[in-house]
Amino acid sequence: MKNDLPIIGVTGGIGSGKSLVSKFLEENGCVVSDADAHTKIVLARDEVQEQLIDWWGDEVVDSNGNIDRGYVAAIVFSDAKARTELESLIHPLVRELQEKAFDSAPKETIALVIDAPLLMESGLDKQCDSIIFVDCSFETRLKRVIDTRGWNEEQLRNREAAQIGLDTKRSSADHIIINDGEIAFLEQQTKSVLSLIRN
Repeated sequence: MKNDLPIIGVTGGIGSGKSLVSKFLEENGCVVSDADAHTKIVLARDEVQEQLIDWWGDEVVDSNGNIDRGYVAAIVFSDAKARTELESLIHPLVRELQEKAFDSAPKETIALVIDAPLLMESGLDKQCDSIIFVDCSFETRLKRVIDTRGWNEEQLRNREAAQIGLDTKRSSADHIIINDGEIAFLEQQTKSVLSLIRN
């Protein structure tokens, strides 16, 4: 890992716009480790799929031969033990991919970014020099996940109940960015925060 570069963690509620903030950071010279993208890569590995089938049966794989993330989510968000088992399998492999991404960052990179829904839950916040919390109302986030993921309010509340509370995440952050739907304002805030972190 490039020890001389600041490491920025991006956290916030589900549907708050963390990925968009990370995209703006990337466009401004940062290298982003996207935990969701890395999780997809890990879930496609044969040995991971075999382990999940061993735990939860053939139904865990969809008709295309991919892990059915909705099926897995239904299991792990109703069973804390299953969620812990899944995280103990997935998180170390995702972290390996993060380290590879950071180790291969081009020399002109100005900061390294960890975009992880479970930044604090997985202990990744301990690696960060600064944490950005992306703030957004529940109503706006609910509308986004209904539109983009087909979830309902109960699904959103259940998933958030399994995570560290948003008030704790917000109070633990070094910087707060408001994402009220104005993209230009979000980008402007992101640039300002990046400048503060670098200075």
